[in-house]
Amino acid sequence: MTSTASRAPLLIPKALVAQLLRLYDYPHPTVPRRIIRGYDRPHAVRTARMCAAVAVALGHDPARVRQYQIACVLHDLGRAGLDRVLFGKIWSWAKAHGIPTRPREWRALHPETLYGRETEAFLRRYRADLGAAGIPMTAWAKEQVEMRLGYSRRLSRRLRTVRGEIKKMDIRWEPWMQRVMLYYYYPEKLADAPVWVKQLAEVLVACEQFEAYSNQQRGRDYYVRKKETLADAFTYLETLQQEGILSRTVMSALRKLAAAGEFDLVLEEARGCRLSLGERKFLRHMEH
Repeated sequence: MTSTASRAPLLIPKALVAQLLRLYDYPHPTVPRRIIRGYDRPHAVRTARMCAAVAVALGHDPARVRQYQIACVLHDLGRAGLDRVLFGKIWSWAKAHGIPTRPREWRALHPETLYGRETEAFLRRYRADLGAAGIPMTAWAKEQVEMRLGYSRRLSRRLRTVRGEIKKMDIRWEPWMQRVMLYYYYPEKLADAPVWVKQLAEVLVACEQFEAYSNQQRGRDYYVRKKETLADAFTYLETLQQEGILSRTVMSALRKLAAAGEFDLVLEEARGCRLSLGERKFLRHMEH
């Protein structure tokens, strides 16, 4: 029996992980020589651990899984520079007013929006209202909007900025790695992707959302949430499955590993406390 501590492990060296996480650091827009430390780095690492475990269970090649885990560590790179207070104000306001916060949801409600111009459409429509709510749309505030509604564009910019540093790490960065990072917000970008790329993209979405729904700090700062429950996490994942974002195969693999205790330690780290007996029982019965 594998010990809990070794479950959902890192397959890449910790020193490399530390280097990758430093790519989330971002120069402050108004304070010279001040760096905004990447937000919630442990979330990125926990997600990457879970993703690798699921990918291995699905039979992906070990070398590819290690490369995939690198992409998973960097999956939030488009949010480098996230301003917790300002980001929270903007998206709490949007949520309270029933305004879509993801590109595909925005386009569903506003099909007239040009593809890739969701940020601009949001600003045209709500700039005045946000200003009246005490959230002026400065250049820095627009960056916070871009982190959600223009994630593809911002991720591409950030990857171009750090390309040299990634190369110095002796990492072979391939186009599929960026594609899997974009799937949650832009599933249409993988419509013609190889089956294995699409599956790894699904795994990233499933694990990232599973961790996020269990993440106490992220829940407070990012989702305006006061309590984390495993039932809520799986309800949301099932919604994504119904929408065709997640496949039955990926969900089955995630459930099987959760039932086997593969993610207990990861979830406890995300919560900042031990899982209750009820939660452990819930997980043990995930396959049923």
